[in-house]
Amino acid sequence: MQLALIGLLFIGFERGNLGIIVNAGVALAITYLPATLERDHHIPMNAGLTLWITSAVFLHALGTVGVPGTDESFYTSLPWWDSLTHALSASVVAAIGYTVARAIDEHTEAVELPGRFMFVFILLFVVAFGVFWEVLEFAVGGAAEILGNDAILTQYGLEDTMTDLLFDLVGGVVVAIWGTAHLTDVAGALAARLDRN
Repeated sequence: MQLALIGLLFIGFERGNLGIIVNAGVALAITYLPATLERDHHIPMNAGLTLWITSAVFLHALGTVGVPGTDESFYTSLPWWDSLTHALSASVVAAIGYTVARAIDEHTEAVELPGRFMFVFILLFVVAFGVFWEVLEFAVGGAAEILGNDAILTQYGLEDTMTDLLFDLVGGVVVAIWGTAHLTDVAGALAARLDRN
């Protein structure tokens, strides 16, 4: 996926499309994050977690490039692409929220987060981040329009925003139900790191 993202960067430069360049560049940088967390901070990042994170950013960047030989992105030509990437990205955000909250819960006796509350916390966390992301899309799109530049992020209207938030919630529910079992080692390692500091 990293090689493909480098290819997407070249496509962005060839087309002179700032949106493709920024999205592919940020995605490429994020693909190095799991290895950095494991090597420098001793946070266990197995192949499944690495694939999960990398797939989310890869599919988003790929969506900005889209159909070869046309100016259409997958976001505009495939109606379900935006929903897929939102659900997958939201699941990663939910996993981060859960991992940090669980690590703090294990680190200190001053915080106690029961399992039922954790389910609600994950959903609230992912929806709050989703709202922040939608506001960011609106602001970036508006700024690009004012400056006459390509939009790095695009908002397609109120219906699109509501659909995005719904699929953010779907990603959060998936993590709240099934993902927490796969994140126990990561939360434990993060709590141990907090204990050492």
